[in-house]
Amino acid sequence: MTKLSFGAHPFLLGFEQLERLVERTAKTAAEGYPPFNIEATSENAYRITLAVAGFREDDLSITVEDRQLVVRGRQGEEVQDRVFLHRGIAARAFQRSFVLADGVEVGAASMEHGLLHIDLKRAVPETIVQTIRIGRS
Repeated sequence: MTKLSFGAHPFLLGFEQLERLVERTAKTAAEGYPPFNIEATSENAYRITLAVAGFREDDLSITVEDRQLVVRGRQGEEVQDRVFLHRGIAARAFQRSFVLADGVEVGAASMEHGLLHIDLKRAVPETIVQTIRIGRS
């Protein structure tokens, strides 16, 4: 039995990139830190919220690389004279990636109470009807 991919299906012409996006998304799905929420704030807008307790704005970077939203966190040097009896708040570097569909743009980012909010907006494309003339060969 052969595997049928998106690009090989006869009704999905030009969707080869979709298969690559699904594979890339599956690779990043195994990441567990930091935890996050994704919510629809309107019909064409989304908000990603990451729990980044202990990070300052200067410790975080947000970039878009090849239709992939990448959030990186790296905390500065800690004071060495602190003695923890229990350390339950993660203080490690992280990278969290989200694959963006065509037309989805990153709007603004803000921090509030240890939560990083990233707003996304999807542009609504114009509906174009094109009539193709049939010519003689």
